[in-house]
Amino acid sequence: MPTKEHELNSDASSSVIINEHVNEPHPHRMFSYFDHRYRMRHYFAEFFGTALLIFFGTSVNATVTFNPGFAPAKWVIITLGWGFGLGNALFVSMGNSGGHLNPAVTISGAIFGKFPWRKVPGYVLAQILGAFFGSALTFGVFRAKFNEFDGGSRQTKGPQATAGIFATYPDPANSVWDSFFTELLLTCILVFVIQGFFDDKMTPAKGFGPIAVGLLVLSIGISAGTTTGYAINPARDFGPRLFTLAAGWGAKPFQVDRYYFWNPIVAPIVGGILGHFLYEFFIVPNKD
Repeated sequence: MPTKEHELNSDASSSVIINEHVNEPHPHRMFSYFDHRYRMRHYFAEFFGTALLIFFGTSVNATVTFNPGFAPAKWVIITLGWGFGLGNALFVSMGNSGGHLNPAVTISGAIFGKFPWRKVPGYVLAQILGAFFGSALTFGVFRAKFNEFDGGSRQTKGPQATAGIFATYPDPANSVWDSFFTELLLTCILVFVIQGFFDDKMTPAKGFGPIAVGLLVLSIGISAGTTTGYAINPARDFGPRLFTLAAGWGAKPFQVDRYYFWNPIVAPIVGGILGHFLYEFFIVPNKD
C-alpha cells in the first residue's frame, strides 16, 4: 500500500507533468473532482475489488446450482471460480488500496501497526458495500434462472434453496463450535501465508501477488472449504447475506442454523489476528 511519502511524491510528479505539458491534461485529471476522487481512491478500490470478487464467486455458485450437468465437478468449479475471481479483483485493487477486500486482513493489519486505524471503518464499509453490490450484479445476471428454479419463491433451505448462492451455510453435521473453529483456522492460514507473500525479508511474491493469493484461496477451498463454505472473510458473507435480506429471502438467512450469521463475521476476524500474530512471532528472518 502506498505510504504517505509515496503519495506526496506522486503528487509532486503529477505537478511536474502538468507544468511540462500545459496543453495536455494529466490522464488522472480527465474528469472533474480529481482531488475528491484522489482522497477516496483507496475506498473506491476496496469497493470495486470486493464487488468483483463477490460477482465472480457468487456467479460461479449460481452457474453450478442452475446447471445440474456440472454436479460431478461442482466443488472444483466453485473453488476455481473463487480463486481466479479473487486474483482478478486484486489486480484492480492491490496497487492502490493494498487489496485487502477482507475486514479480517484490514483489522489484523491495524492491530499489528501495519495499517492506520483511522482508515479501518472506511475500508470495512467499502468492503461490505462492495460485496452487497457484487451480489446484486449476480442476481441481475441470473434473475431469470432464479425464477425458473424456484418459481419466484426465494428459499434458504430445501431442494430449491438459493440463498447459498450468496452467503455461506455450514455442513449440517457441524456444531456451532465446529464451524467456528474451521473458519478461525482457515482464516488464520490465509493471513499467515499472505504475510509471507508480502514480506520483503522472506520470499515475497513480487509481481505476482494477486495470482499467489488467488491460488492460496483455491488451496483453502478445495482442501477444507466444504465444511463451512469457507467464508474466511466477514464482508464476503455479510454483504451477500444483507442482499438476500433485501432481495426476497427475508430474515431466514440470518435465522437458520441457529443464527449462524455471526460465525463467519467473528471467527475470521479472530483467525486473522491469530494468523498475523503467529507469523510475526515465529517466522523470524535470517540476520543480514
